[in-house]
Parts: sequence; C-alpha cells; structure tokens
Amino acid sequence: MADNGSPPKPAADAADREWVRAAVARFERPLISYAAHLAGSLDVGRDVAQETFVRLCSADRAQVEGRLAQWLFTVCRNLAIDYRRKERRMSLFNPETETETFASDGPSPDDAAERDDSVSLVLRRLGELPPVQQEVVRLKFQHGLSYRQIGEVLNLTPTNVGFLLHTAIKSLRTKLTDPADAPARGRS
Repeated sequence: MADNGSPPKPAADAADREWVRAAVARFERPLISYAAHLAGSLDVGRDVAQETFVRLCSADRAQVEGRLAQWLFTVCRNLAIDYRRKERRMSLFNPETETETFASDGPSPDDAAERDDSVSLVLRRLGELPPVQQEVVRLKFQHGLSYRQIGEVLNLTPTNVGFLLHTAIKSLRTKLTDPADAPARGRS
C-alpha cells in the first residue's frame, strides 16, 4: 500500500508508457514538420515536438485519448506560436526552408527537377495565401486532419474550416493556372 492508502498501479503506468510510446511513433514526424513550418526552423520544430510529448506525459490520459491528434497539434501549435512570439523573427512560411524539406523520390533527374519546379511553384503560391488558409491547407493535406480536428486545433468551427479550405484551394487553382506561371522549359 502507498502512503495515501491506495495500492500502486504498475499495470496502468506501463500501459500509459506504452500509450505515449505509440503516440510518439505515430505523431513525431508530423508534429516536427508542422512545428518547423510554424517556427521557421527544423531544430525549433524538433524542440517544440519534444516539449509537446513531455506535456503529453503529464496529461490526463482519459481527457486526451479520444482526441489525441487534435490535442497534440493544438499543444504543438501553441508552443510554436509562443516560440515565434519570443523570437519575433520567425515567419510562417520560408520558401528556401520549405523546398529543402522535400526529398526527391523520382527515378530520373529530369523527373525530379520537374517535380521540384511544381512543388516550388505550389509552395510559393501557398505562401501568398493568408496565414490561416496556409495553416488549414497544411493541417488537411500534409497532416491528414479532419475538418473537426483542424477546427479544434485552430479554434474554428468545422464549417469555417471547410470555407477556408475551399477558398484556399480555389485561390491556389486560379494562381496555378495563370499562364505566367507555366514552366520556362515549355516555352520557346
């Protein structure tokens, strides 16, 4: 018996440790990527993700378990924003850093170059959107969150998330179909 009159709970502690390990295995890379985009630095992204998991270790599992993804992304976002506020030199989008995070999986150098050109163009156009639209697009397409989950992370309604996403995609589609953006290789 423990001093407070209740027996120790080693099975629950082991289950909680395994739950945290599983969360780290599933969400570490997405959180690092998300925090790096928000903070403008991969190193800061790693630190923010680590702090997010430290806070998960202290959290009440019963309160978090049913909404783990939203909870992790919300904590991660808040920590990254706090870091940005402290530093006041970080930006939401840095095209030079952004393109370095995409590894080429193409089988040939030509395919890789064309893909990189396309990705760079999309990222440049994404960077022209309002910050909240950028964040909604990233959370949906890069991190796979649902409208409801994104709404919880950003403190918006799912309807508002849908509107922002629709508006962002419409703007991107317009910007990407502009003839001035056609690759230089295709012109004579």
